[in-house]
Amino acid sequence: MNRFFILLFCATYIFSCSSSKPVKNANASSIPNSTYWQQHVDYKMEIDMDVDTYQYNGKQTLVYTNNSPDVLNKVFYHLYFNAFQPGSEMDVRSRTIPDPDGRVGDRINKLKPNEIGYIKVNSLKQNGKTLEHKTVGTVLEVELAKPIQPGESVTFSMLFDAQVPIQIRRSGRNNSEGVALSMSQWYPKLAEYDFEGWHTDPYIGREFHGVWGDFDVKLTLDKNYTVGGTGYLQNPNNIGHGYETGALNRSETDKLTWHFIAPNVHDFTWAADPEYIHDTYQVPNGPLLHFLYKSTMPAEKLENWKNLQPKAVKLMQFYSANIGNYPYKQYSIIQGGDGGMEYGMCTLILGEGDFDGLFGVTAHEMAHSWFQFLLATNELTNYWMDEGFTEYFGELAGAHIFNTSFEKPTKQIYDVYNYYVNSGTEQPQTTHADRFNFNRSSSISAYYKGYIFLNQLAYVIGKDNQKETIKAYFDTWSFKHPTPNDFIRVAEKVSGLELDWYLNDWTRTINTIDYAVKTVDNQSFTLERIGLMPMPIDLTVTYTDGSTEDFYIPLQMMRGEKPTSSTIIKDWAWAYPTYTHKTSKAIKSVEIDPTQMMADIDRANNKK
Repeated sequence: MNRFFILLFCATYIFSCSSSKPVKNANASSIPNSTYWQQHVDYKMEIDMDVDTYQYNGKQTLVYTNNSPDVLNKVFYHLYFNAFQPGSEMDVRSRTIPDPDGRVGDRINKLKPNEIGYIKVNSLKQNGKTLEHKTVGTVLEVELAKPIQPGESVTFSMLFDAQVPIQIRRSGRNNSEGVALSMSQWYPKLAEYDFEGWHTDPYIGREFHGVWGDFDVKLTLDKNYTVGGTGYLQNPNNIGHGYETGALNRSETDKLTWHFIAPNVHDFTWAADPEYIHDTYQVPNGPLLHFLYKSTMPAEKLENWKNLQPKAVKLMQFYSANIGNYPYKQYSIIQGGDGGMEYGMCTLILGEGDFDGLFGVTAHEMAHSWFQFLLATNELTNYWMDEGFTEYFGELAGAHIFNTSFEKPTKQIYDVYNYYVNSGTEQPQTTHADRFNFNRSSSISAYYKGYIFLNQLAYVIGKDNQKETIKAYFDTWSFKHPTPNDFIRVAEKVSGLELDWYLNDWTRTINTIDYAVKTVDNQSFTLERIGLMPMPIDLTVTYTDGSTEDFYIPLQMMRGEKPTSSTIIKDWAWAYPTYTHKTSKAIKSVEIDPTQMMADIDRANNKK
């Protein structure tokens, strides 16, 4: 999701208050441990879109493999477009939450029948047998004709009709910048079943969780529309529109059928408009980047899109080098949607802002190709793992590409966190994304507490170990569904340290960090733990002779120390509220955490 709306919102609030087909990883030899499993689904869809009525009909054939150890008696589909109807849960929640998203507000409640979104399932069969099904809001509940046994594959055949809503949130038609079709979460999407059971959350405000598989999609629509999105176009020379690789052989009909194949993804998204410019830019030894944006923008906005292209190449190279190699052969950056949102092999972003904004949202959404699309966390329950990690790498990449400070935006994010703590509205990061009392709390928890979790991890285990953890996490968990515990176990294996306390206190509680210099007495100092959250301590002692010495106090429950050039002194056990150390020389001052990487909520008591 686009961070810039959140950045602007939070900043205003605070200061007003003070190259080849990817390999499938579903086999036992490639999974992280012998108990891990994940479901698999292959989609074939044929879609016929009427661009005048914004209605389309679809034929879907879905092969579902039950890799779980459980017998499944039901299945569920998400019908996300049903959220864009008066009286939906998304509508009511937006009109009752204290700080509604300004993009939604009461707009859904005002939609007319020809403006709403819907997906209507007309028929559904399991291996040829007609099934009973019921639409409940944005979820289709399906009674199976026969239970699906462990290891069994079944075929579901569906016919459906749908209508694209007026663009309000992520998806829709005729967005604020005039893009005709932003088609995300647009098809009946089989719900995920994993070790936690079914994930059948209604579409209220937050994001998604999907089953890994292969997509084969044929889109038929007006011949004047250029399409971009997930997957590889199979018939480029029958289509043109900037995709052709040789002589065009396009039929003289009113519609064209675009045929896409997308291997090993967990979603399929597309956008289309008759005024798209379509540029491509090759990443050396990497994917081909596609850029689709409106030709009707002012000249300076068009120039921004041209200038973005070489920078996007650098982003792709930075993320591949620092996280893991991007495994697909293409990636598309498409003007559409309502801000910025990540999807399979593509993103939809607004495109008429200034260059800094355009680059920033692209940096963020492109990083999502790693955090959530390849490392497919559940965005409804573990949102901070994708938004926070993405925010961190977006800032890191921008600082690298433009040779600017990484510390400055990091400090701003720590300031947002401190505001959050002092606001009295903080909720644990284990809170379901739709269950926060305030949208503001959900956003800060996801983007900024998630960012700090990763930045502060470098303080806890050392910068080199943090970097190695990220790469090992990608190597172990890409093309899977990692959880917070999966990430912290990788960090433990890389660092050799016990880190369950860090995951628990930071993400599962609202405990805070507050350490203070209590006293300085000639050749000794005493520190005090005020907050409930434990941490190891870096500190700098300045002696009366003008010299300085860095000390490292390990946290006893870590059962080890991070790599450091500082003087390592005795462990500090969490239950002891104070800690005293004698030095060899007279002390002038003591400062806790001089790098300010620790999210201490009161820095005023960190130095004496």
